[in-house]
Amino acid sequence: MTTRKRLELNVYAPALVRDDGRTLAVVRGVELALPGLRLEWEIDKEGRPVEVPQREAWLAEAATRGKLPLLCNGDERYPVTISGLRRFASASAGGQPQFQVHAKLPLDTPVVTAAADVLEAVTKGIHAYWGQATPDGAALDIAYQIAPTLEGPPSPRRGLPALKLFQHIRSPEIPYYLGWLNYWSDASARAIGFPDPARDTELLSRSRRTATGGWIVQLTEAPLDLDDPAHLEALKRAYERFPEIGGREVP
Repeated sequence: MTTRKRLELNVYAPALVRDDGRTLAVVRGVELALPGLRLEWEIDKEGRPVEVPQREAWLAEAATRGKLPLLCNGDERYPVTISGLRRFASASAGGQPQFQVHAKLPLDTPVVTAAADVLEAVTKGIHAYWGQATPDGAALDIAYQIAPTLEGPPSPRRGLPALKLFQHIRSPEIPYYLGWLNYWSDASARAIGFPDPARDTELLSRSRRTATGGWIVQLTEAPLDLDDPAHLEALKRAYERFPEIGGREVP
């Protein structure tokens, strides 16, 4: 696989119920958002792509086990991957089991241009509570906001706020953290108080409603780069605006 910069996408949704068709909807939605993309290969034990002969049946069977096995586009020079796993109630917000979809895509012009459409396609297909897409460099810094240290609580970088562990957040509709592109379902937006026309003018200028009534909210024009002081300040302002994110404020 290449070492190029990647866009990482994570989406959180209600747990799968047998084969409810959602994983296939996710895969097809990503393919529609990125014309020419086909996610029809899995990875063998040697790390090589192997074509999946009956993808729909393969996905349906895996969904009965609460999984979306890793699929890729079969191109080791330009890898696109997507997978999903169940999160048990003990490790999820509100004590409710969830399903998490994870995707990685090359951070190039076509992907950046289509990134909001890709995020919307995944969230629509899986009936998500919330989700986000962020370049891998910034995603690493954001991960430090949640990961506990050996000494105890998280130790965030760059002055970012510490966030609660997923299982300590009171409701699955409340996002765990922020990213470059954020999807908030209608329920999630209401839980965090978005939008407020008086306070969210800047965010609304880079936001759009989705077909399902949620929101895609973009923090910065260019992909989030926390080495850019303006981008770091934009992320900090968003955390200040929404203290409920990450369980930092309980009404």
